[in-house]
Amino acid sequence: MKCYELKKSFIYLIVFINTLLIFTNSIFSTTGKYNSYDWKTKKSTGEIKAILTRPPYVPPSVGNSLAAKLIVDMEVIELEGELTEGVRYIYWTFGGTVPGSFIRTRVGDEVEFHLKNHPENKLPHNIDLHAVTGPGGGATSSFVAPGHKTVFSFKTLNPGLYVYHCATAPVGMHIANGMYGLIFVEPIGGIPKVDREYYVMQGDFYTKGEYGQQGLQPFDMKKAVNEMADYVVFNGKVGALTGDNALTANVGETIRLFVGNGGPNLVSSFHVIGEIFDRVNIEGGTAINENVQTTLIPAGGAAIIEFKVEVPGTFILVDHSIFRAFNKGALGMLKVKGNENKAIYSGKLQEGIYLPEGSTIQVMPDENIPPEVASTKSERILTGKHIYNRTCLACHQLNGSGMSNVFPPLANSDYLNKDVARAIEIILKGKSGEITVNGKKYSSVMPSQLLSDEDIANVLTYIYNSWDNNKTYVTPKMVKRIREKL
Repeated sequence: MKCYELKKSFIYLIVFINTLLIFTNSIFSTTGKYNSYDWKTKKSTGEIKAILTRPPYVPPSVGNSLAAKLIVDMEVIELEGELTEGVRYIYWTFGGTVPGSFIRTRVGDEVEFHLKNHPENKLPHNIDLHAVTGPGGGATSSFVAPGHKTVFSFKTLNPGLYVYHCATAPVGMHIANGMYGLIFVEPIGGIPKVDREYYVMQGDFYTKGEYGQQGLQPFDMKKAVNEMADYVVFNGKVGALTGDNALTANVGETIRLFVGNGGPNLVSSFHVIGEIFDRVNIEGGTAINENVQTTLIPAGGAAIIEFKVEVPGTFILVDHSIFRAFNKGALGMLKVKGNENKAIYSGKLQEGIYLPEGSTIQVMPDENIPPEVASTKSERILTGKHIYNRTCLACHQLNGSGMSNVFPPLANSDYLNKDVARAIEIILKGKSGEITVNGKKYSSVMPSQLLSDEDIANVLTYIYNSWDNNKTYVTPKMVKRIREKL
């Protein structure tokens, strides 16, 4: 009997040791760093440095690891890149890519976010994460000037796939220049394993030149406000997911796509030609649709898409608002290798991509409608007010007060009232560097405004006749003379 009891105790001891080893292993981070454990809250209290990845790649799953303090270190970088062949563009980015770096966390994590603004950048930025429960999604705590760094923290409360973006005024311009990305908050216990995961994000771009016009193209605010996109692309540029950059898989593998839409304006009708989505987490949340052909992803939204590839070939990712795919760039590729399965698909395999229909946009004949022209000062002021509200208000505010330490005031402005010709030139050319207005120094960037002579005359007449300024009446002829000298 004693031998039996001794053997039984030995078995219990072995089970206890194994259980302890399993538990101990679970409180190590994915980087191998030990995390302490709080027995009261039953949560890990150690620190983990987040693994951030460039698109189309995704960090490894956090699995069923314990919640921890996650350090996210991200840098804002303004850089010149290629929008399509021969077309250059100045992107504003999180981490040097469009979309920005993919962030992967878990429910219950305390995220300590370090946001740095590269000293060579021209503009201040911040970050609004839709995964944050708090004012501005973090934007109110993360405003950072070039050459500076800010730190804030938040707790991940809800599982899901969330967009993050810059929310510095003018918000639309910052998003339109590429400042968006995805943060994935895994549920407790993790998510099912798949063979491959990819990161795809749609965005719409607005340039002075038409689609394909060569050279460095500036951002066009007027087109952006009117939602007239020249480019609609996946991962920041035409062809980012085609040719040698195509996504890859093998027959029989399961694919998970983390798909976001940075906008700033257009809804995505996301579709993979030749595939049916087995599961879609609608809008990146916990609700699931099955057997889906095309899923809607709103601007500022996301979806998690899963499917199994059954046959080889090249599968085309598109925004099924189809002119965007074949005429504006919203087109990618998933190349699948493996043996044919005639029972599923017996057609001839064709490696490659549908030929785009060309960059020339075909239009029907139409009459040229001349723009409206103001004939009196009061008409010019009224029209100028409308232009101001859609072009200048975000930076300089409704009452012309500007934003402290960032954008100079237009109200009762000694700088503005001193030189009308200089004001016209700034609108035409833009301005960067330090200026002094009403005794205070400001150092930021005023982008050039691609407005007609008529529009510039109208908006300046409105500004000069508002907020205790000097009542100057600006005419299109005055603007034209300055434009001709530039």
